[in-house]
Amino acid sequence: MTVCFKVRSEHVDDFRKAILENAHTSLCLEFGCLLFDVCEDVTKQEFFLYEVYASPGAFDEHLASAHFKAFDSVSASWITDKKVTQYTRLTCGIAETNHLEV
Repeated sequence: MTVCFKVRSEHVDDFRKAILENAHTSLCLEFGCLLFDVCEDVTKQEFFLYEVYASPGAFDEHLASAHFKAFDSVSASWITDKKVTQYTRLTCGIAETNHLEV
């Protein structure tokens, strides 16, 4: 699952705080939330989320959670554009630290 947000410039700090709290709470409280990455393009007031859930039901549970509903409600007026795309995960590529050059 990916979500792209464009945020009003006057609410970027508020949105950042809210989405980071939502991501943290999702990872801590939702057994089916396996990954919740938050990325920011500071030059465009854009945020990109990459979320992985154990099943479609786990994602449905996320959408029904109190913390998601609170985030969605408080941030709605801060957002100028939102695009949600659902993908099927084909592979998981994670680099091992011993393969990285510093």
